[in-house]
Amino acid sequence: MSNTFGNKYKLTTFGESHGIALGGVIDGCPAGFQIDEEEIQREMRRRRPGQSAIVSHRKEDDFAEFLSGIYEGKTTGVPIGFIIRNQDAISKDYNHLKDVFRPSHADYTYEKKYGWRDHRGGGRTSARETVSRIVGGAIAKQILKPSGIEIYAYVSQVGDIKLEKNYTDLDLMQTETNIVRCPDAEIAEKMIERIEKVRMSGDSIGGIVTGVIKNVPVGLGEPVFDKLHARLGYAMLGINAVKGFEYGSGFQTTNYLGSEHNDIFYTEKNKVRTKTNLSGGIQGGLSNGEDIYFRVAFKPVATIMKEQMTINTSNEEIIMKPKGRHDPCVLPRAVPIVEAMSAMVMLDMLLLSNLQIHHV
Repeated sequence: MSNTFGNKYKLTTFGESHGIALGGVIDGCPAGFQIDEEEIQREMRRRRPGQSAIVSHRKEDDFAEFLSGIYEGKTTGVPIGFIIRNQDAISKDYNHLKDVFRPSHADYTYEKKYGWRDHRGGGRTSARETVSRIVGGAIAKQILKPSGIEIYAYVSQVGDIKLEKNYTDLDLMQTETNIVRCPDAEIAEKMIERIEKVRMSGDSIGGIVTGVIKNVPVGLGEPVFDKLHARLGYAMLGINAVKGFEYGSGFQTTNYLGSEHNDIFYTEKNKVRTKTNLSGGIQGGLSNGEDIYFRVAFKPVATIMKEQMTINTSNEEIIMKPKGRHDPCVLPRAVPIVEAMSAMVMLDMLLLSNLQIHHV
């Protein structure tokens, strides 16, 4: 149950962190679209572990093997099946956790719900599951591209280090120029130093990823329960370690009067625009043609390299001694995941609308 995401463009994922492989099936992908598999691998490399000193040192190629649905470089319209084989799982690092409930993990809740759990790297609850979402999002991105829809994400906060600039004042193409994926070089260096300091202390740290979606046609979204912002929030809150989502002016909306918050309409070259964009590109649950922007809050990773008090399956209090390879901060690797989930939402909403999807 609940392993499928989407209405028209559907991704079903399977696999565990320390199993033979992870993978997925994409159903509802329109036929006849050119797919660049190297572009998919590029997106996979952005998420994979071991890519820098400030993320998990697990080494995985994360190569997607396609089993169906793509022939001679084009989508055929049938389900796209794929797998990503695990290569560097060290399950013995988790033997001491077989009967232990790790603080702030899903160990206790999974065992109570199912009566059984895979303790190796968290099993199905591991963020490694998101590797399949990258494939679904990478394909969605390529299908959206001819329609002009562009999707960006970047790290805008690590702990108390904030990138105060608005996304409109940034060159988002600079996001990939540093290992923390912040498009401001000066702030990025401070973020990297903070993460490295936290890592050396054996702790973890959280922060915020900002997402931006450009060139969205007017009218995407489905009232009442599939409002565009609701679907984006659902997508983001389904990512591991996410604790909050806001779009447009978000919680700062409470500081405005209505006269200050309303986005005033005007026309520019026969196109309806808004003078401000506090609505975040969405009004009444539908896209209004302006940029969609949102923020996703990630908690500090629950796995830390410090001893902690907890209990075991016999309800005995014990001291848990950490082992293994873990991210001190998920944000750098979360950026492509936020983009992937955004792309799947936008393609799904486009397919649900009466708007034409352009081929290359």
